[in-house]
Amino acid sequence: MARTFTEQARRAQIVAAAVDTIADLGYGQASFARIARRAGLSSTGLISYHFASKGDLMTQVAQDVFEAISAHMAARMAGAPTPAAALETYIRGSAEFVAGHRRQMKAVLEIFMNGGVSYEPGTELVVLSPVEEILRAGQKAGEFRDFDPRVMAAVIQRAIDGLPFLLETHPDIDLGAYADELATTFARATRCAEAPQRASKPDPADAPTADALRSRSAS
Repeated sequence: MARTFTEQARRAQIVAAAVDTIADLGYGQASFARIARRAGLSSTGLISYHFASKGDLMTQVAQDVFEAISAHMAARMAGAPTPAAALETYIRGSAEFVAGHRRQMKAVLEIFMNGGVSYEPGTELVVLSPVEEILRAGQKAGEFRDFDPRVMAAVIQRAIDGLPFLLETHPDIDLGAYADELATTFARATRCAEAPQRASKPDPADAPTADALRSRSAS
């Protein structure tokens, strides 16, 4: 049965309060009572009406964040003209999302680190798939060198996924500089070696004249 607008709004209110509670207090302290207080609800029963358990609520928090990431990245990737441009856009777009959604990313990190949401078999391949597709397209187009696309995709994705961890210990890190460094690193790691430059043909105008050659021979 489809949820009413009021039900959807209440669920969104609870999810937002859960994000703030987890970001501020940690996963272990994010009880229904604290979340209800943060949401301005009169009782925890209003949460239980919409979410069967804390795990159910945590799953919704993670799902909402992942859907927001997907929407953000789809918009950013739409105009990438080449695989190399797509890879750079993917890296920069991912960093941009983290920069603009720090509390949501911190909450998701807390949820996963504390087992609030399980990492199902096969999820890894789903996560790596967009990057792997870019890499394979780049190799096919001759933009990227020969390497194992899945291994390279895993390395790239781990560098992106590590940003929320880094923010925990270095909250003041320059995220623009971080994105620049990743984009440069993986552009160099994936691109084809530059073709050796051909020796330029001599310009006939630069060739010595017959009179000059005779003059040199005489000297």
